[in-house]
This record gives sequence, structure tokens and C-alpha cells, in this order.
Amino acid sequence: MQVIRKIIEIDREKCDGCGHCVPSCAEGAIQIIGGKAKVIGDQYCDGLGACLGDCPRGALKLIERRADEYNEQAVHARLDAKKSTVGTPDPRGCPSRQVTTFPMSPVPDMGRPTAGTIGPSALGHWPVQLRLIPATAPFLKDATLLITADCVPVAAPSFHSDYLKGRIVMLGCPKFDDADLYIDKLADIFTRNHIQGITMMVMEVPCCSKMKWIVDRAMEKSGEHIPVQRVTISTSGRPLP
Repeated sequence: MQVIRKIIEIDREKCDGCGHCVPSCAEGAIQIIGGKAKVIGDQYCDGLGACLGDCPRGALKLIERRADEYNEQAVHARLDAKKSTVGTPDPRGCPSRQVTTFPMSPVPDMGRPTAGTIGPSALGHWPVQLRLIPATAPFLKDATLLITADCVPVAAPSFHSDYLKGRIVMLGCPKFDDADLYIDKLADIFTRNHIQGITMMVMEVPCCSKMKWIVDRAMEKSGEHIPVQRVTISTSGRPLP
């Protein structure tokens, strides 16, 4: 039976599929489908709006419209069915948001790799995109951060051996991504985790210059004083003085 009631509406133009809203919905009414958040059925949404504050893009809002009544029994039946499914990825969340740590392979210091050289990975955690890393991720405690523009690993051939080993990497684009979101996220990370130091890597191109401004504003907002080393990479992959 349909009634006029409050229900979540998701703006697909604003939604980037980050999945932040998914865990906030205890009823499991929201899934990431085709790279976008979607209410999978009106009967699963209770209309309370617990997910509203967790969307960094402002894509969620509470509206009133004609919709199927909220069905608590259907919600419990669906959640119970999900719990009994073994070995199936959770459809409510984006896999890239699942926090993981794993042993890093030792990276020998072999100097600048030549074309065709394949060395061991120095990556020890997941996710790596700044927007997806929660400030509460256990790998952030007492960490040394590598905050880098996302073009850098493509340009710098020795990224793993010279820069990544022993650091927690965070990738983002200072030109196209949401600077305010990054400032808030980094400030939260700095405040919570007793960060030991930061290496900030950018490209020599002008659009990368905003990364320093983002890190500086985040530092001011957090009230922390963390040593920062800046590395600039040329478009040909060389570190610049």
C-alpha cells in the first residue's frame, strides 16, 4: 500500500558512488548499483534520514512523496538472508572502502628502475584514495603519511622504492576533487592519529599547487604541528630540487 510519507531521495548527478551513506542505513535500503547509490526499495527505507550527514557530496535529501509503506518485517527478512550468504561481497558498500592492511614486501634499494623493471610492491594498506580512507583506520595510528597528487605514481618510476615504503599513501587530485572535503578529512586524521610526519608529492604543473594549501589549511584546522617534506616531480618523472 502506498502512502504520502518521508523518504530518501538521491541525486544521481551529485552522487559519485563513494558509499559513505551505505553503512549509515541500518535497514540496508541503500546499495551502490552501477557506480551510484540507490534506494533499492521504498519498503526498506524508514524515512528517518540517518544517512543524510554521511554524504560528502550532498546528494541525499529527505522528501515527502507517495511511496510504499515502510515494512519492518521485509527489512528483517532481507537482512537475515544477507547474513546467511557466505562468501558474497556486501552489496551495501563499495569494496574500495573496506579497510585492509597487509604485510609489505621488503623493497631493496636498487636505485632508479630501468624500463621493464618489475619490483615488489611497498603498499601496505587499502584503500589508498584520500576520500575513501576513514580517519579511524587502524593503519593511521602513529603513521608517516605520503599525501600525493594522483598523477605522481604514474610519472615517478621509483615511486614504490623511493617514496612509498614505510608510509601510508593517500591519493587525490587538488584540481578536480573537493578541497573542502580533503581539508576536513585531513584535519580529522591529524587530530586523531598522532601523525609522525608527512611527505607531500606533487607534479610540477600549476594545478598541483593547491595541494600545499589543502595540507596547510588542514594543519591549521587540526591545531597539530606535523613536519612536512615536499617533493615535486617533473612531467618526465624526475624529482626537482
